Amino acid sequence: MEIKEIIRSLPLFSSLSDEDIAKTLESLKEEVYDKGEYIFMEGDPSEWLCIVKIGEVRIMKHSSTGKDIILDLFSPHEIFGGVAVFDKKPYPATAQAMEPKTVILKLPRKWLLSLIDRYPSMSSEAVKYLGSKLRDAHIMMKNLAVERVENRIAAVLMKLAEKAGEKDKNGTRLNMHLTRQDIAEMAGTTVETAIRVMSRFNKEDIVKSIEGRIVITDPKKLTEISGL
Repeated sequence: MEIKEIIRSLPLFSSLSDEDIAKTLESLKEEVYDKGEYIFMEGDPSEWLCIVKIGEVRIMKHSSTGKDIILDLFSPHEIFGGVAVFDKKPYPATAQAMEPKTVILKLPRKWLLSLIDRYPSMSSEAVKYLGSKLRDAHIMMKNLAVERVENRIAAVLMKLAEKAGEKDKNGTRLNMHLTRQDIAEMAGTTVETAIRVMSRFNKEDIVKSIEGRIVITDPKKLTEISGL
């Protein structure tokens, strides 16, 4: 997909005139990151709204004990870093490329805010975006605070299915490169526990690993476990 089509496909920019789309494309900065490279760090000034063009990105928090918690994962054509940009505060977490040659489109905050001033519909889309992020944060805090680890891992898989799931003959395939470490960090548990739970889900035919991808084969059962 061409960059113009990517921008047009995003609800935040769908109301822009052709002229402002062209100016937005001129304002974009395209950068390539290797696997493991940081796109921005927690505490950095939020100067850019980021869009994944190619690859995958994870948003994570570093704890004082050295343990990472993955807050979210992003696939091609998704926006990230927006909460800090709209709030004009430093990035509250770190963004890291998950694949070699991850390509990120970066839009300057000043240009984005100038567009929002002129397009009321962009304000509505920004509110929807912030609301969805707040809801996700509440769900994550609830899961980490009160849910058993099986419930948390099931909730993580259901969320990923919603974001990057594709139905095929085997079930719902998660089109992301996920390791057990990634799942553990999203669920706030250890790798060993994540492996144990995923093995049990596999034995119970709830999920399968097919061609290097996680496939949800019994979404109804997984939904029941997640409590969503």
